[in-house]
Amino acid sequence: MKLLLDENLSRRIIPQILDAYPDSSQIALLGMDSANDRQVWAYAQQNGYMLVTQDSDFNEMSVLYGHPPKVIWLKCGNQPKQMMRAIPP
Repeated sequence: MKLLLDENLSRRIIPQILDAYPDSSQIALLGMDSANDRQVWAYAQQNGYMLVTQDSDFNEMSVLYGHPPKVIWLKCGNQPKQMMRAIPP
């Protein structure tokens, strides 16, 4: 399973989760800092990613468009990256 972390999640999480989720990435690492939600959605869909976000927008898109991509919506507020990577695979 490949995860694509939204821009609201730190890119510094990626090296810490690659053992459990190989080929995962984050929006900024892909050079998509200025991409809108629809572009991010399309990229995730075309490249086999699951979207991980703290933003309700992708959840709403999932309801509207279905999947893929699947969306993991983290409703935990701002947390240290150590807490974010503690989410089990």
